[in-house]
Amino acid sequence: MKKTRTLFLMAVPTLSVYLLLSLFHQASCAGGGNGGGLFGAPGESPLRGGGAIADAAKVQDAFQKVFDLNNHRVVYISTEQTVKLPPNPFFNDPFFKQFFGDQGPAQPRTQKRTGLGTGFILSSDGYICTNYHVIAGVDKIKVKVDAIVYDASVVGYDERTDIGLLKINPKEKLEPVYLGNSNTVKVGDWAIAIGNPFGLDRTFTVGVISAIGRRDLDLMGGSQTHIQTDASINPGNSGGPLLNIYGEVIGVNRMIYSQSGGNIGIGFAIPVNTAKVVLEQLKLHKKIKRGYIGVQIVPFTEDYAKELGLPNTEGALVGAVVDGGPAQKGGLLVGDIILSAGGMKTKDVSDLIGIVEKTPIGKALKIEVWRNKTRVNLFITIGERP
Repeated sequence: MKKTRTLFLMAVPTLSVYLLLSLFHQASCAGGGNGGGLFGAPGESPLRGGGAIADAAKVQDAFQKVFDLNNHRVVYISTEQTVKLPPNPFFNDPFFKQFFGDQGPAQPRTQKRTGLGTGFILSSDGYICTNYHVIAGVDKIKVKVDAIVYDASVVGYDERTDIGLLKINPKEKLEPVYLGNSNTVKVGDWAIAIGNPFGLDRTFTVGVISAIGRRDLDLMGGSQTHIQTDASINPGNSGGPLLNIYGEVIGVNRMIYSQSGGNIGIGFAIPVNTAKVVLEQLKLHKKIKRGYIGVQIVPFTEDYAKELGLPNTEGALVGAVVDGGPAQKGGLLVGDIILSAGGMKTKDVSDLIGIVEKTPIGKALKIEVWRNKTRVNLFITIGERP
């Protein structure tokens, strides 16, 4: 979502403004002729103060409060990248070599490319969260907080989760966002996005949570889940916050499903609880250390599940165990079906990966397996993924 588009807004000619003001002045001084009003019915709309309308106005007021709370906590990110282009093929044409020989410019050409995105303030001393793809491979990063533009440095990034951590050096203390709990998000909750679509900074859009736990969306090889929303998200919104009705960040806006490049009501955000784990590690280690137990998981059928005495195929069937790895040391065997890890059900391999990767390295993780038609508890010490 780093392509930059320019929106052209036509200015009203000065002369037209002058004539309009002159006509307005003449009309206001003319006394109105027959006394008829130019602007329709006097007074306020009869809908003001009505029960249902009043309730809607309260929701409107809540939206405005969310914007007022967060608009200066959301930042505008612009990037610049110098890319090398191949030499101009014009000078390799045999016809032109008759005139220029081999003296034509054969050096690679360069071109500056710009991009934009969104971020939000994590701390008063200038840590900023955004998407990795907003800052990937760029040479310069600028962060605009209100009207002040700062140079930003990359603290760390994680391509797999698409999270990037930036640092600026503000002149004064900044106001960070309030972080919510993405585990409590439900379908139908209000969903609010603030960002810079197409460079239109502080754009505020509203929708609902359309789905939670969306998988198999990741273009970067991760297994994480996503929050789906119909709040309008467009190029330039990447890295911005997805907020709840209380103004708390519940997700990091990441991508949209679109065949045209514009919003069609299907957007996806990284759950903030996932982002928090990644951001904390990036600040401490500049990179992500992921948990690892050393197993290969294979699928199994309903018939095989019944043969083993299980009601369904929920679980992770161990197809191989790495010699000398954490799983082998913890007693896990080929053929075991992992039913839960850390007290959480493992319905499939994605659940298992998510739990293991988020478990601190060196911690003993309780694993419940199905072995010989009985439940067995094991404790496996988490290693670091090679």
